[in-house]
Amino acid sequence: MPLKHILLTLGVVAIWGINFVVIQVALKEIPPILLTFLRFFFAAFPAVFFLKRPKNTSWKLLFCYSLSMFVLDFSLLFSGMYVGVSSGIASLSLQTQVFFTAILAVVFLKEKMTLAKIVGALVAFSGIIYVGFHTGGDVNLFGLLLVEGAAFSWAAGNLFSKRIGHVDMLSLVVWGSLLSLPFLLALSFALELHLWSFEKMAHLSWLSIGSIAYLVYPVTLFGFAIWSFLLSRYPATTVAPFTLLVPVFGFSASALLVNEALPSWKLVAAFLIVSGLVINLYGDLIFKRT
Repeated sequence: MPLKHILLTLGVVAIWGINFVVIQVALKEIPPILLTFLRFFFAAFPAVFFLKRPKNTSWKLLFCYSLSMFVLDFSLLFSGMYVGVSSGIASLSLQTQVFFTAILAVVFLKEKMTLAKIVGALVAFSGIIYVGFHTGGDVNLFGLLLVEGAAFSWAAGNLFSKRIGHVDMLSLVVWGSLLSLPFLLALSFALELHLWSFEKMAHLSWLSIGSIAYLVYPVTLFGFAIWSFLLSRYPATTVAPFTLLVPVFGFSASALLVNEALPSWKLVAAFLIVSGLVINLYGDLIFKRT
């Protein structure tokens, strides 16, 4: 991979890591499910008028992908952060989607769970349990469970994405965003109507408006478009390891931008979860050599 593409990859990963701080900022004025709706509304419009629906994809698969990846994943993530999980912890905990994906693939796709993947999952989830023992402050146990629910929903979305196959990722995101809108709006009306009004939305601060714009354009549209570009040119095993840096950027941005404390227990949890991800990614090669 040439240097310019390495820098491009690092740029996308940095955008995704900083994303968690931006979410935290936006949630100060906007309820979580409504924020999810606004994100995907502007991701869908006006792009849906210029991008065709992904080819050779049934409406059923597209709906299942949208429900798991957008409706459940992000509404649970945003809700978990809203009730008390800091941006740094959220960026770290969400990475367990890798192991939920492996477990679901074993159950539904009959894939084999290798020793490396089992060890990696145990190491990473020990980090999540370690976080759970430090509830209070910027870690809320219920919020942490919601974030883990988001990770599980992401994993389900990964399986539907695999069933969909190789398509234009940007088109998939735009049309998935479109299908998510009625469900997100209905959920927000049912669960959050006491938290917002049209008058409040008309007087959002520029900071919240900027946060929505960041979630829509750099994170969603630019990020997925570039990631799709990279995956189309390089093996997944070359590109995927860069996602290990998402929680690194997430923790760093949280400490620098919102002054999130980094006590030793957070560093231990980060070490365990990232180590589990590394074992999951490279463990099979290491075990084969030994």
